[in-house]
Amino acid sequence: MGAIFEPSREIPILAETDVLVVGGGPAGLAAAIASARQGAKTTLMERYGCFGGVLTQVGVEAIAWYRHKNTVEAGGLLTEIEKIAVEMGAAVRECQSDSYAIKTELFKIVCDDMITGAGVRPLLHCSAASAIIEDGIIKGVITESKSGRQAVLAKTVIDCTGDADIAMLAGAPFHKSEKEKLMFVTQVFCCNGVDGKRFLQYVHNELKPTYKDWAGGNWDEQANGEAADMFSPYIEKIFIDAIKDGRLIPDCKDVGFGGTWSTVTPEGDVTQLNIVSVRNVDCTDVFDLTRAEMLSRRACLQALELMKKEIPGFENAKLRNFGMTIGTRESRLIKGRYTITKQDVFEQGRFEDSIAIFPEFGDGQQCLTLPLTGRYYQIPYRALVPQNIDNLLVAGRCISGEPMAHTSFRNMSCCVATGQAAGTAAAVSLKENTTTGAVDFRKVQESLISQGVRIY
Repeated sequence: MGAIFEPSREIPILAETDVLVVGGGPAGLAAAIASARQGAKTTLMERYGCFGGVLTQVGVEAIAWYRHKNTVEAGGLLTEIEKIAVEMGAAVRECQSDSYAIKTELFKIVCDDMITGAGVRPLLHCSAASAIIEDGIIKGVITESKSGRQAVLAKTVIDCTGDADIAMLAGAPFHKSEKEKLMFVTQVFCCNGVDGKRFLQYVHNELKPTYKDWAGGNWDEQANGEAADMFSPYIEKIFIDAIKDGRLIPDCKDVGFGGTWSTVTPEGDVTQLNIVSVRNVDCTDVFDLTRAEMLSRRACLQALELMKKEIPGFENAKLRNFGMTIGTRESRLIKGRYTITKQDVFEQGRFEDSIAIFPEFGDGQQCLTLPLTGRYYQIPYRALVPQNIDNLLVAGRCISGEPMAHTSFRNMSCCVATGQAAGTAAAVSLKENTTTGAVDFRKVQESLISQGVRIY
């Protein structure tokens, strides 16, 4: 394709802040709250009309579905977020673990309250279009919104976009696997009109789903084979059989059927139907995203029609809603000052500059490992620090790591942990009048421990 040259122009300043957090999902929410609570003037910018990321925009409810009685976690803001959600009626018990399923609509209010309560300045409906870089230091971002093209100036920027958008725009190096190797994307949908009692009777008396059913039993089981026989809310065989005999015809070879649900309500709702997947999608390519959104919506209706015929209790089910946007899992991973490896995750990696721990857990790349043993790894601060650009931190699923390690730290609760660490590091660096690249990690650790975070 060709190119055009954009003429230079004067860009008005929309806001100035100490810390700018870009992306309002679990990582961004935690980063902004932690930064503001440590005294930094903080702005949280989000491209959609609500905060919460995959919890509120995609419809994924299970923030810590891997948790069982022996699971060891970092605590901190994750514990607080769950507690507040329960108190506000925005969470119920999750069906397969010792955790909570988040009510996506009410959680929007939880986010609003936590952000304003911490003194964070919210900025919705605003996207980052460019990074402002001077001598290898980020100074803010150029935004695009209904208000036009404007600048937000900041002493520190935290990239919580999930796709390392700001790091990429800033010129920081990153890795992205070939499209064929990236994890698939999912259109989450919800139903109503379900006879929940009949459905659950079918699940527990006939279907009896377990983790060994995932992907037709073709996933590798690592470290803890006992998980294979544990309950998992998973449905796939009816789709495989229907495709074989021609009753279900996918629109293309990249569309897959089979997956999980979350909550079954007394009112007849079944939520977080994570049933349809689309492979070979680069979620940093707008044409790929467009194709995936349109393919998956049609596929969800196909899936629902089959479920109405095959699953007791679903006879009168109707589509309630799709997620606001398709759910994505993997794209860019920054090249940080340390790259978290598969060995770190599954062999209890330990680091002097640890800023959080996370259980030995992996979900993806044909691997499922549940944290049933009490084993965990530490996350080094260096994995949040991109190469070449200073006063820029990255938190969430796009921190520095190998693709297999990413199957662990991509999960929402780990994103909260790295977000809290990034927000804390940003505030500490400002207090110490140093950059985020040169900040004393021991002072960051001291602050995190005082916030109730377990780092070792």
